[in-house]
Amino acid sequence: MVRIEQFRSRATTPAAAGVLHLRGLRVIAKTPAPPYYAAIFTSQRTEGDNGYGQMAEAMERLAATQPGFLGVESAREGLGITVSYWESLEHIAAWKRNAAHLVAQQRGREAWYEEFKVRICRVERDYGFERA
Repeated sequence: MVRIEQFRSRATTPAAAGVLHLRGLRVIAKTPAPPYYAAIFTSQRTEGDNGYGQMAEAMERLAATQPGFLGVESAREGLGITVSYWESLEHIAAWKRNAAHLVAQQRGREAWYEEFKVRICRVERDYGFERA
């Protein structure tokens, strides 16, 4: 089991500490007060893993080290949805151009996705609930 403290000690940015895995579960990203931006990646996968899981984890770790990264949330049960949060549109554009991310994008088109859609949004308001 990865402890939160262990992950945070390896995090290279404060936001990287927001990418937490506890027994395979992900937590809701702790984002700052709006406005900030969200990149929403919705996908349908091809059959088989074909290295996808390893690359997805590597990209999540890499994104967490990028300037402007605020957090990420991801779920897959047939349809996959990953939402990454960023300080600005410029930070999202820089992530899209990251050399390692470009390799992953190309591999996705070749082997991992039947289809995908990316949506970029400005978060104007957020609110939530957390049971104490």
